[in-house]
Amino acid sequence: MPTRSAADAGQILTFTYFSFVCYLCIGLPLAILPEYVHLRMGYSAVLAGLVVSIQYIATFLSRPWAGRISDRQGAKLSVLWGMGACTASGFLLLAAVGLHSIPWLSFAGLVASRLALGVGESLGSTGATLWGISAAGHENTAKVISYNGVSTYGGLALGAPLGVVLENAWGLSSIGLLTIALCGISIAIAARKSPVTPGPGTHLPFPHVVGRVAPYGIALALGGVGYSVLATFVTLFYASRHWNGAALCLTAFGLAFIGARLLFIHTIGRYGGFQVCMVCLGVESAGVLLLWSAHSPWMALAGAALTGFGHSLVFPALGVEAVWRVSSESRGTALSVYTVFADLSFFMVGPVAGAVIGAFGYRSVFLFALICVLGSLGIAAVLFQRSKTAGFE
Repeated sequence: MPTRSAADAGQILTFTYFSFVCYLCIGLPLAILPEYVHLRMGYSAVLAGLVVSIQYIATFLSRPWAGRISDRQGAKLSVLWGMGACTASGFLLLAAVGLHSIPWLSFAGLVASRLALGVGESLGSTGATLWGISAAGHENTAKVISYNGVSTYGGLALGAPLGVVLENAWGLSSIGLLTIALCGISIAIAARKSPVTPGPGTHLPFPHVVGRVAPYGIALALGGVGYSVLATFVTLFYASRHWNGAALCLTAFGLAFIGARLLFIHTIGRYGGFQVCMVCLGVESAGVLLLWSAHSPWMALAGAALTGFGHSLVFPALGVEAVWRVSSESRGTALSVYTVFADLSFFMVGPVAGAVIGAFGYRSVFLFALICVLGSLGIAAVLFQRSKTAGFE
């Protein structure tokens, strides 16, 4: 098993494949559920946003658990449990569809499915990332995180339009069936892979890890608002303008994200995490600004692509800086804590941005996102200056 800097992309992708499956399952209903809940079931835009973002409550609560499992019992176990939870979400989605004639019970089934998917995301993606880092060597942390992001947004980019096609052809239940099949196969694949035994050493107390990672997580959370509002409300934004092709915005975001990761994957090691992060946040700001000012589907599509390109390296750039500030024995916990802030951002954006839309209209949600991304840029600049003073540069 590779443990040196020579670990190649193919070897890393055998681990980040599990993140791809998690986010493919997340992406499948992503462009469907807001419209399904708001326009077909008749619930408010706030609840339509909530049914998408509520999965991040479960992800938020289970991230520390996923980190502890990965650090102490092994990342393989975390991946296996994550795939199992995603499988359960598929069964719950089928139940929600079957109960469509009882709207409140169907809505409860959708919520339960999203919560199970949130637990699966937490366990699956955290375990897959740490499994890859442990196998490839800690010197490849940025590379593994970057390829994990390619797998993540590749899954979302593929899942969103595929989910629309499946729902149009065979209904929402087909998404549940595909989720069950994909995750069942992934459980079998993970079970056959060799585990990486957790190393001995002293694990930092959880509050200490939180204290070291929190500033980076806050910057990550604000920087992720651009993607969060795009993923949650682009369908309704397009509907309000009587445009077609909302799912293509998610695809454009994902493809631009992946392209930037592949083209600039080495810049973090060459220039430093903070420098790369600040440049990326500036590009993301331009993309969100274009979405806010969009007067045609093509402008919105270009804004989504620019947002994806800018957002591409924010997570690994800040993540490398964060995990380097804890011992190797606690890096699974640090990674899970860091990712919690992205989950919190996803969860909070749904209802908050829904309230902004209710007060000021769909277009205003992108101005809200722009303010948040600029706030992230300011925090990253402050952290960079502090790191120079402390000698981390």
